Amino acid sequence: MALHVKRGVSTWLWVSPFTTKEAGSLFEKIAALGYDAVEIAVEDPQLVDTQAVKEMLFRNNLEAVICGAFGPTRDLTNDDERLQQTGLAYIEECLNIADDLGARFVAGPMYAAVGKARMVPAEQRAIEWERAVTNLRTVCERAAAKGLQIALEPLNRFESDLINNVDDVLRLIDDIGHPAAKVCLDMFHMNIEEPDPEAAIRKAGDKLIHMQVSENYRGTPGTGNANWDAYYRGLAAIDYRGTVSIESFTPENKELAAAVCIWRSLADSQDAFARDGYAHLSKWITGFYN
Repeated sequence: MALHVKRGVSTWLWVSPFTTKEAGSLFEKIAALGYDAVEIAVEDPQLVDTQAVKEMLFRNNLEAVICGAFGPTRDLTNDDERLQQTGLAYIEECLNIADDLGARFVAGPMYAAVGKARMVPAEQRAIEWERAVTNLRTVCERAAAKGLQIALEPLNRFESDLINNVDDVLRLIDDIGHPAAKVCLDMFHMNIEEPDPEAAIRKAGDKLIHMQVSENYRGTPGTGNANWDAYYRGLAAIDYRGTVSIESFTPENKELAAAVCIWRSLADSQDAFARDGYAHLSKWITGFYN
């Protein structure tokens, strides 16, 4: 049984930050490789002219997925309320971009800054959890007003001390208590934190609205030791019909360089990464890729 999914790839594979100027040639390349969707990583909303980007998406018959970039100045759990407000304002801009481009949601680990991984007392952890819940409930209200959702992404223990696995993110969604709060899962993080990826996907169930993939070392799909069978079985079991998007990074990443820790190229070229990754995804979604 084939998975009924769209194949996507992140702009982060090539550029950081994404700008309107690069969109034309990048989208043309992505479409020529065969992809159905482009995951636009919004590092600086001011660099995205949505009208121009929308025209280039249409011209290349690509759907848009919007992913946020949550550096230290966009932290909904920070003790400094100004940084919380900066994070909320940034997410609102991402929601506006998603709305303009016809995307259905904004994805990412928007509950806290990426790379915020510390040992703190339980009392401080509880305070930050409540800040995440309260602020994300506000985000959900703003998203729902535009007919959008948010896809909250767990990160591995080296990149977050708040939300590391499916159980964490489902508890967060339950505490938020708003129907716009959904799940994004990332194979790279799951390969570190989930003992059983298939069970984790099944547990996420219909709350899973976006899936990001790469190898255990964040390299080209099919070149590492990730258990692709388990991910296939999990997605098939829940009849997932969203986008499966390759997410990795150019070593020149600006917003998240210190957190993602990619200091070298992970393929012969970024184009080769995308080409070979697409070939692997195309076989994998059929269920007959080995």
